[in-house]
Amino acid sequence: MFNTSYRGIRERPGGTYYAEIRSGDVRLGLGTFGTVHEAARAYDAAAWRLERPPAQMNFRDVFTREQAQSVVPPPRLITDQDRAEHRRRQRRLLIAEEDERAMAEWRRCHPEDVAAERAFWAERTAKRRAERWDRRWRKALTISQCDIVEAGGVSIFGDNDPRWDDMWIDTSDNTSSDEEDEDDSE
Repeated sequence: MFNTSYRGIRERPGGTYYAEIRSGDVRLGLGTFGTVHEAARAYDAAAWRLERPPAQMNFRDVFTREQAQSVVPPPRLITDQDRAEHRRRQRRLLIAEEDERAMAEWRRCHPEDVAAERAFWAERTAKRRAERWDRRWRKALTISQCDIVEAGGVSIFGDNDPRWDDMWIDTSDNTSSDEEDEDDSE
């Protein structure tokens, strides 16, 4: 648990706040709250009930026990579902940590595999970039030929040349979105 700047409040690793107060040798748990402010209000209400001086309270804006009691929210209930969710998250965290440890050990023991993997991805990235550049170049060539023909000029392709259709289809905008996503992530 992590201490906060409020008296009697500790932050739990899950982001909730636990309030407790001492009465002699006894530690009284006041509950778990969603915010540090709510937990501090609960501490103050208990301090009023135990007749503590105002100097031992977190807030100085409450002057009676009834006021302190009215501003305290009910403690957060920890249900079986909360506990199950916590256990599930803990298991997933342990699995992820074990995976990271195993991968670090593998990289340490097999540096040649790491180098081969990096080389593979570098080669794949370079190949895809070259393919994309070639596709863009052919598309620009095709578009310029369309502009020449529309302006009444002479195209490098003859009438009914099948290469024209092939080039137009190859340079269309219907590229795979998976391909673009992979290139962006590299």
